Amino acid sequence: MLSGVRVLDLSWVLGGPFGGQTLAQLGAEVIKIEPMDGDMSRTIPPYFFEQDSSFFLSANRGKKSIALDLKKPEGLAVLQDLVRQSHAVIYGFAPDVPEKLGIDFNTLKSINPKIVVGQLIGFHDAPPYSNAPAFDLIVQALGGFMSITGEHNGKPVRAGYQIADLAGGLYLALATLGALLSATLNGQGRSVQISLLDCQLALLTWQAQNYFISGDIPQAHGSRHPMIAPSETFLCADGKPLVISPTGDAFWNKFCNAIGRPDLANDPRFTTSADRIKNVDMLAQVLTELFRLKNRDQWTAELFDARIPAAPVLNVAEALSQPLTALRSMVETLSHPESGNDIEFLGNPFKYENAESLCYPPQLGADTDEILTRLCGYNEAKLTFLKSKGAIFKQGEKL
Repeated sequence: MLSGVRVLDLSWVLGGPFGGQTLAQLGAEVIKIEPMDGDMSRTIPPYFFEQDSSFFLSANRGKKSIALDLKKPEGLAVLQDLVRQSHAVIYGFAPDVPEKLGIDFNTLKSINPKIVVGQLIGFHDAPPYSNAPAFDLIVQALGGFMSITGEHNGKPVRAGYQIADLAGGLYLALATLGALLSATLNGQGRSVQISLLDCQLALLTWQAQNYFISGDIPQAHGSRHPMIAPSETFLCADGKPLVISPTGDAFWNKFCNAIGRPDLANDPRFTTSADRIKNVDMLAQVLTELFRLKNRDQWTAELFDARIPAAPVLNVAEALSQPLTALRSMVETLSHPESGNDIEFLGNPFKYENAESLCYPPQLGADTDEILTRLCGYNEAKLTFLKSKGAIFKQGEKL
């Protein structure tokens, strides 16, 4: 889909790299520009495979790697040559860093008038917020997300994965695509800025809209949906959790029949959607006792056959090994390019014709010589000179 599009990914850790990997999943050639000692996510403990952190491996498939020292004029000149041959640049530096490094949009546009620059920041691009540390947990807290996550009247809870970073990466990829389309149509480069906090606020959607209309502040309700009943988690006879969400009267009536309680459909406490929300505690009590009568797998099969919105709550291992995951090719096995040892990765969520499986995450600087020779026309003498200046690095060679 993005075949022929070249993206320089100067981002690090999670949000930006996840955005870059998303562009690679869509078919772009993504070149990861790393500092001479590599993306710090390569060293995040506690899990490693062939010296690379699982954290790094999770967000850098399908990329090539080149190691540059952008603080040296020779290294910056190499990046400028790459910009001339590329369509987009993405990075996640603090707002004032790109201009200090000489890689801000205006500078890059003077090199390549059609270049697109996607910038991921934490909060805002002006003091006092521009240099505030925007860790995922902090953004979840400031974005309102944690206040509606967790049990009712309980301690606020973060998401089980870095939703702030990952959502920022998805918005970054989407914004970069939009800017690329604009540059293609108009022949002019575009810059786009994505704030992690903006993304979290945008994801509040109906929670925020409810507040704007009513003035009622959304609260945490555990697994229970505040606007749909029943819609929450129940424990079955074997102690395993099951979620149900028979939304609307049609599903509610089918659900009552499927669980062997058609009388509930005509119970005046539960007849309408509004009745069920008003009396949700009483309804939950009835269903709590009911679901304790059978094991989870039996309930799951019966409700699935009746086409009721219901599912077992799977742990990560169960989710990755379920038949649907295999049917959708969402787990793939790759071999390490040097050792040949196999490791599993998540597959590509984009399904399109002629999509290629993404290659193994790159070794630090492994593609430096190939990229600079192919794209910039550097010869061996030029490469040797740059290495002698400490401006570039290729895996297997001394810094």
